[in-house]
Parts: sequence; structure tokens; C-alpha cells
Amino acid sequence: MLETVNGTGASQGGGRHAVVIGGSLAGLLAAHVLADHAERVTIVERDRLPEGPEARGGVPQSRHTHVLIPGGQDAYDALLPGFTDELMAHGAPRVGAPNDLVQWQGGRWFRRTEETAFFVSPTRPLLEWLVRRRVLANPRIELVEATETVGLVGDASRVRGVLLRERGAAAAAVGREPQRLAADLVVDASGRGSRAGDWLTGIGAEPAAEETLETGLAYATRVYRTGEDGSDDGDVGGHFIVPNPGQTYGAVVMPVESDRWMVTLWGLRGAEPPLDDRGFTEYADRLPHPIVRRWLDAAKADSPALAYRTTANIRRRYDRPGRRPAGFLATGDAQCVFNPIYGQGMTVAAMSALALRDALADGRRTPTTRRVQKAMLDVARQAWDISAGSDKNMPTASGSAARSTLADRVSGWYLGRVEAHAPGDPVVGEVFRDVLYLSAPVSALFAPRIAKAVLFGPVRPTPQEPPLHRETS
Repeated sequence: MLETVNGTGASQGGGRHAVVIGGSLAGLLAAHVLADHAERVTIVERDRLPEGPEARGGVPQSRHTHVLIPGGQDAYDALLPGFTDELMAHGAPRVGAPNDLVQWQGGRWFRRTEETAFFVSPTRPLLEWLVRRRVLANPRIELVEATETVGLVGDASRVRGVLLRERGAAAAAVGREPQRLAADLVVDASGRGSRAGDWLTGIGAEPAAEETLETGLAYATRVYRTGEDGSDDGDVGGHFIVPNPGQTYGAVVMPVESDRWMVTLWGLRGAEPPLDDRGFTEYADRLPHPIVRRWLDAAKADSPALAYRTTANIRRRYDRPGRRPAGFLATGDAQCVFNPIYGQGMTVAAMSALALRDALADGRRTPTTRRVQKAMLDVARQAWDISAGSDKNMPTASGSAARSTLADRVSGWYLGRVEAHAPGDPVVGEVFRDVLYLSAPVSALFAPRIAKAVLFGPVRPTPQEPPLHRETS
């Protein structure tokens, strides 16, 4: 494990102890990895976690559309063998790409050619519950619920634990002082709203520099059911309308377990999807084609519409030099958070846990805090480049990461060529999806056969109207 555990820094009471702040996916998976290296792992969670696959307040985005892309499937299966099959066995739909999707991107409809990849479309509570019950079955892992982390114990050279306070009216009435919990390693998995900057400042250390990119994108989601009198959409397994700088409205229609569908509509702040029945449906009229509006008219709403407005990309650069202590790591959204419309968060949480696992198991190098943190940030780099790289092209982009460099403009020109070819060229489309799904590196887009097609080949024709049926060979 880290130098804070392998040395003389073991917590009092015997045995090496790791504390993970936050019991969501990133925290659970980090705890799962750390349990192979520490005698005890304590997960400190602000909420009381549900016993089943239910949404909770601490994950405000949990009631919105989620997909587990191929890169995520590989990562979860590496950490929790058989997880993807288990998820589908609990009813999460399997959606093939591009054959099951009606997808509009860059002003063109994708051909529905033979499947080259698939993603799984569960509700977030189902996926989180399956991870939680696997991880918490480990006797080395303890969950402390309804408890808030309010600070760190230690100094600028080393973290030695956390300060905790119970949540709830009874605890507040008593007015208890924060309690210390000693630890050899503290992992911040507290999410987008992490207060680690304040915690580090409180022990005389420096917070991480932040890179931010905000577009003002906002969205709303509603659950639907379709019946015998539902939409006649052929053999469509989902709809995806991707916004761009000239067309800033988007939509995703995806199946989830229990024969339900989730519909998410989005636009820029000031033109957010309304939440009333009529307003939500009519908002789909702003999309570049009426196919989603027709789908909504034929389906039956099964929930109220819920809004989500916090979509900025934020990267906290713990890998850069600074006066920061050994024994403190950040993971998941506390490390790097993306605009949720790109569907990367659950995947990067698992990839970060894999990076932690591999760094701790590397017998060739001492797993120092900075080296491990860098490894975890490195695996998030491609997702950041996709999410922030796309968002900085939006007309409302702002923040420290919004400025485009010459390299950005050159790569953006080439990637624009890729995007133009991907809908009609199955070869380019396959690699394009593999990169977006985090199962291939960006360099795959520059392989000779792809570069030749993109730079010198013609842009192949695509359907003029939404393709409601798969192509047959």
C-alpha cells in the first residue's frame, strides 16, 4: 500500500486502516481495492444507504439516464468478476451499437449497421445496489452511515485520519464535537461537491488547482412506459440526439429494467426543459427532428420530470506539485467530474479503482501518494478530453479550461472529419465508438486506415430520415 501504511504510520489499535469518504460507486470500488491491502477499511457516508435499488438524496443525478459503456463493463468485470452479466440478469437492457440506436449527430443520422459494441442501460440505483452488496460483503469493510466528514487530522506532511460528525436532528441537538478517526490512508470519494480544499487548508496544506469548463447545459428526465398502443418505432432500442454548437438541444431515450424507459431532454441554461407535463413534451419540438416528440406522444409517463443543472466539467490537479500531505487521495468525481451527458462518470469511477489497484500491486516502484494519484488522474484523461473538448466548442463555454489552443484547433479539425465520416462509414464508426466508449485510446482514430478514410475518402451517404429498422446484409 502507500508509504503511509507500509512505514511506521499504522493507526493506533493495530493494523493498517484506510478511510474512504463517500459510499457511492467511486468510494465503494476504492474500498474494495483497499481491502486487499489494509486490515480495515471504513467507508464514511453522509446518507443512510437504502437496502435495495432505491435512489437517495446524496446522489442527485441518480434519477436520470445512465449507461454503462464498454470501457466501464471491462473495468467493473475486472474488479467484480461477472458484474456485467449480473447487471443484465437483474433486467438492465443490453443496447447494441449502432444497430439498436437511432442516433443523430453532427447533422446526420447514423446508419444502423451490424453491432460492433454494446452498452448496458440500468437505472443508477440498480447498479449502485449491486456494487454495494458485493463490496460490503467483505468483512474487512465497515460502513459508517449518517456521518459527515468535516476535516482531516494531520499536517501538511501527512494525513493521519479524519474528523467526523453525526448527521441528523438528534446529533445536532446534543451539539457534539467532531470525533477523530485515525487512519493511515484517507481517500476522498465525496463527489462533485468535495470540500477537500478546505480540509487540506485546515491542516496547513495546499488545495489542488482546479480546471473548470461550464456550458450552462441543463436537463430534465422523466420515466415512461410503452404498451400495445405505444410508438411504432420498428426495432429501435434507443434514441440519441447529440447537440452541437449550431444545434444546442439534445435528447436520449433509453430502456431500463422493469419495462420502463428514461427520457432526458437538455438545452442551455435559460432554455432549460420545463418540468410540467405539457411543457416537457412540447420541449421535444425544439429538436432537429420530431421523432422524439412522436415517441413521447405515444408513450405513457410513469413519473414526474426532474431537473438537473450541475453539469460543469471540473478537474482537480492533485498530480501537480504543491504542499500536500502523504496519505490523502481523491477519486471519482472528487478527482475529475464530467458533464453527465457523455455517460462517463460510472466508468471512470471503476477505471480509477483499477488504477489504484494496479499502482498498489506494482512491485517495481514504491506507491507514493503522488504517483498513485497521478495514475488515477491519467485514466480519467481521455474522458476529460472528450467531455471538455466537446464542451469548449459550445457557444456558452466558460471557465479556466475553455480557451482553445492551436493544438486544440488542429485536433478539432481532424476529429470533425472523423465525426463527419462515422455515421456512414462502418469502419470509421466502429473506431469512433470505441474511443467514445473508452475501450480504445484516442490514438486509434489516427491509425493509417482510419486516417486514410478520414482525410482522403468521400463522406458516405447516410439516411435522410431516422432509420427505424436495422440494416440487413
